[in-house]
Amino acid sequence: MPRPSNREERRAQIVDGLMRVLPEHGYERASVARIAKAAGLSPGLVHHHFENKQAILLALGERLVALVRGRVADAPTARGRLHAFLDAHLALGPAANADAVACWVALGAEALFQDEVGALYREVIAERKARLLALLRAACREEGRSARALEPLATTILAAVEGTFQLATAAPGSVPAGSAAGSLRRVVDALLDARPPTHASPKGAPR
Repeated sequence: MPRPSNREERRAQIVDGLMRVLPEHGYERASVARIAKAAGLSPGLVHHHFENKQAILLALGERLVALVRGRVADAPTARGRLHAFLDAHLALGPAANADAVACWVALGAEALFQDEVGALYREVIAERKARLLALLRAACREEGRSARALEPLATTILAAVEGTFQLATAAPGSVPAGSAAGSLRRVVDALLDARPPTHASPKGAPR
């Protein structure tokens, strides 16, 4: 009976290797030799499973997206699901991964120079923005608030998340430990609470 293929296991090892090398050396110096050493494999085996370093980076990008999705908890209310989305991106805890954050920042930088990486990055950002808009609209509907012009708020939230990643990676200590998720939740809550009711009473009319 043929032995089961270990292809996926080896590919995962190689992606793990890049995840360990990237925060310390950056993409430019993350050579195949370094990736192979971190993965505990030979450079030849890395080349056997991935055409080039960019292919490993793309696989790492998919891994990072899956890590965030795996952290999103369910919640009984729309506001709670919005909080869970923010926590999945920014909150510390057992599932938090500092290397993953550093790798995402590096991937965003490479998106400026590599078309395929840029396409993946834009796809992920578009998906996150669409998810945010859906969560914001659901919260407004559930709470009887106006859902007009929510796209700028979704864009602002995304910018806050990406900016926090950049600060935490490039300027360690600039973001107080454990503060990011709670701070952004409070900002988002305040902006949602300030939205008018869906059917506001005319001025002077009894409520």
